[in-house]
Amino acid sequence: MIQIDDTIISLDVFRKKFVCNLNKCKGICCVEGDSGAPLDKDELPILDRIYSKVSPYLREKGRRAIEKQGKYITDFDGDYVTPLIDGEECAYVIFDENQTAKCGIEKAYEEGKIEYKKPISCHLYPIRLQKLRKYIAVNYDEWYICSDACVLGKELKVRVFEFLKEPLIRKFGEDWYAQLIEAGQLIEDSLPQIKIN
Repeated sequence: MIQIDDTIISLDVFRKKFVCNLNKCKGICCVEGDSGAPLDKDELPILDRIYSKVSPYLREKGRRAIEKQGKYITDFDGDYVTPLIDGEECAYVIFDENQTAKCGIEKAYEEGKIEYKKPISCHLYPIRLQKLRKYIAVNYDEWYICSDACVLGKELKVRVFEFLKEPLIRKFGEDWYAQLIEAGQLIEDSLPQIKIN
């Protein structure tokens, strides 16, 4: 583990390789899982505010699910998450012409309708954050559906924290990310004998 400010970062964030491969996985992470995308409390009023601009981008069944359940709900752990459609995909999911799952919120952002890209938990994946008493744990979440992303990451030699530069800066800031790069270099220099997968 590496500590930067009030965060504790798993070594897997530095060691593992990862690049999303949508051509292979078709965005299945937006469809599979036990609950919707985790949401920070400060994202709830944002969803309330932008929903009227996001709604036209969503599928009818997504809009119906949101009308019935709400723009966000609490899951079995009491955490805020996005609602699901019939217990399956996220209500904000749309599909492109190749049947790849995309985010309706992000589509609205890309077309300049809103300034909020998507929930930070989605933007940060495969990193998951866990709030501890005094710290935030920054962990790599290994999920079998992302095996193609791991293969592509190894081929391109891109580490998790490098792939997630934009969302990590969005969440923690430029200075924090600069320290993360330094830590990554120190780990790479000091552990040459360890095979990094």
